Amino acid sequence: MSNMQNKSKTFLDRFLDFIEKAGNKLPDPAILFLMLMLITWVLSAMLSPIDFGAVDPRTGGELRVQNLLTGQQFASFLANMTGVFINFPPLGVVLLAMLGVGVAEHSGFINAGLKFLLGVTPKMLLTPILVLVAIVSHTAADAGYVLVIPLGGVIFYAAGRHPLAGIAAAFAGVSGGFSANFIPSSIDPLIQSFTQSAAQILDTDISLNPLNNIYFTGLSSLVVISVVWYLTDRVIEPRLNKNVAVDENMDDIPKMETLNSREKKAFWIAFMTMMVSFIALFVWAFPQDSALRDSVGEITSRDAPLMKSIVPLIFILFWIPGLVYGFASGTYKSMKDMIASMSKAMGSMAYYIVMAFFCALFIDAFAKSNIGALTALKGANFLQALDLPAQITIIGIVLLTAFVNLLVGSASAKWALISPIFVPMLMQLGISPDLTQAAYRVGDSVSNIITPLLPYFPLIVVFCQRYVKSTGIGTLVSMMIPYSIALLVIWTSFLLLYWTLGIPLGLQSTYEYLMVKGS
Repeated sequence: MSNMQNKSKTFLDRFLDFIEKAGNKLPDPAILFLMLMLITWVLSAMLSPIDFGAVDPRTGGELRVQNLLTGQQFASFLANMTGVFINFPPLGVVLLAMLGVGVAEHSGFINAGLKFLLGVTPKMLLTPILVLVAIVSHTAADAGYVLVIPLGGVIFYAAGRHPLAGIAAAFAGVSGGFSANFIPSSIDPLIQSFTQSAAQILDTDISLNPLNNIYFTGLSSLVVISVVWYLTDRVIEPRLNKNVAVDENMDDIPKMETLNSREKKAFWIAFMTMMVSFIALFVWAFPQDSALRDSVGEITSRDAPLMKSIVPLIFILFWIPGLVYGFASGTYKSMKDMIASMSKAMGSMAYYIVMAFFCALFIDAFAKSNIGALTALKGANFLQALDLPAQITIIGIVLLTAFVNLLVGSASAKWALISPIFVPMLMQLGISPDLTQAAYRVGDSVSNIITPLLPYFPLIVVFCQRYVKSTGIGTLVSMMIPYSIALLVIWTSFLLLYWTLGIPLGLQSTYEYLMVKGS
């Protein structure tokens, strides 16, 4: 019987089953990160004596693998262990946001809001709306990881759909579609700054607009929504319904019971409180001399206090209406109940904190070893040496970036390393820095969702385990691989078509670069 079932499975099903089984046979994620750190140490000691003849374009100095097993490096590891863990970027973001979201969740405010949302949203449009919200969340830094992705699971479960499909769709929108956004965010000027610096190696007078890709990234959001919508509803969710059973007797998961009159009244009071909070924030941020803006009056720059306050604002904007709903609905009798909600939210994060500890140590060791940076640099040099036609080179940049992204997670760190090679190289072929940057941003997005080196990857595993306790890295990777492959192929094809049609990439952008004499 099992042989007949196997024969009836498609090649994709058999491939994903293999990935899931192989991945789930790996050790517990926390232990896996520990083992990867130890492997990195050993590799760093083996590779450090080798001269790879690589020059770091960021510093102009030699790029070598650093031996992490020397006495000095090991002493530094011990001395900095606490700082590496505490300063692990997702840790504070996740815990602070979850304190506020925990109050909104356990008081019943989020439950009530989801019931209202599901009541007005056609079931067939649930997936695209979720992906759209996930894409827009890029504007608020990493808010999508701690807010939209877990809500994806809650919304799907409350609608009678598989919760892991909701998590997968939201994850694909937040991370796989990282460069697909029609709203400017701080990542735009950050990436542009590295592109411009690289272009000035060849042309000191060149100047690029920070929104030089905004039209392309905006239209790319439609591509990402379409791809994720189709795969979620036609491939991922049917497979999950067939192979992955949701655990029974789960607590604190919204059901579709109707709200009573007191709960409805409490929801609207809490919702109006949230709206008043948003209006107050807008009034505060609107003036040109607002304290929430940076020194030159920009509100979306990375240095603007508003952008640095996104996570505290998430905490406040969920904590206050959650508190209001709790008392208005009768869920809370005293402030002790609110503290209990925050404690419960932190209790659910215990396993994540353990994983984050080992993940932080591994990512820090891997970065210090320079193994990832050397791989990226050698790959870029190899692509340059091939001297391929312009279109093939653009595809090569997307593919190389997607591969390097599995080893070096930070978009800015990766681009700082390889942009000094790619940008001048393509300028000499007549390709503008704007187009090179667009190709990089595609490759930088599509493989985010399948690399455990993504700092938020352990958190997504924890979100999945809320519904299916047996979820492992293999389960998550097997869910996300179809999204990654489809986005890689379709988004790259979209870029080439976009280029062929000559649609502007963004503000003051071009496709061609004309060499300046004497430059």
